[in-house]
Amino acid sequence: MDEQEFTHLADAMLARIERCLDDSDADIDYEVRPGGVIEIAFDNGSKVIVNRHGAAREIWVAARSGGFHFRPQSDQWVGTRDGEDLLRVLSRCLSEQAGTAIELA
Repeated sequence: MDEQEFTHLADAMLARIERCLDDSDADIDYEVRPGGVIEIAFDNGSKVIVNRHGAAREIWVAARSGGFHFRPQSDQWVGTRDGEDLLRVLSRCLSEQAGTAIELA
């Protein structure tokens, strides 16, 4: 996959994450930063960072529970360690840090 194709796929997933955050009932503040970065902040001062990493051709998630890397596979983004779906992992990380269930569809 070339960089242009990766950037297109990653930006589409980041836009989907934004829509999911907007549609969520949870009280979440987030900011989209240049270069394919979404910074999600919680009332307790913690953050989750989701970013496009072009050199590795991955989307990275940084949360209290750890760092996670995802690659495009078929029509989804899967974890490089365990094959788990990006939105499932992100939902779990957000829920843990918010202290309430957050489900990104």
